[in-house]
Amino acid sequence: MNAYVPILVLGALATAFVVFSVVAAAVIGPKRYNRAKLSAYECGVEPTPQPVGGGRFPVKYYLTAMLFIIFDIEIVFLYPWAVQFDALGMFGLVQMLVFVGLIGVAYAYDWRRGGLEWD
Repeated sequence: MNAYVPILVLGALATAFVVFSVVAAAVIGPKRYNRAKLSAYECGVEPTPQPVGGGRFPVKYYLTAMLFIIFDIEIVFLYPWAVQFDALGMFGLVQMLVFVGLIGVAYAYDWRRGGLEWD
């Protein structure tokens, strides 16, 4: 149980910092509310009314999310490879080059198809 004490202390400190920050911002922060600050913010574009059940998202939103997941997974696989780079030798290097090459092909395909452009 003694091994978990530092983790619990760190968790308690993080929680205390979060609570303190939120309370301090509410107490000390400026309170100048106006119509613009109370309205929804959509990247500088005037918000559009949405149907009751929600609106439809464009397909590009999902393509961008999938592209993010692909590169996120690539980083998850690159980190342990970098840690064990010396132990894996040339075999590990070739395998990672193949993996990065396949990810690069997917990226180039998405780029050529216009998946990175917001129209």
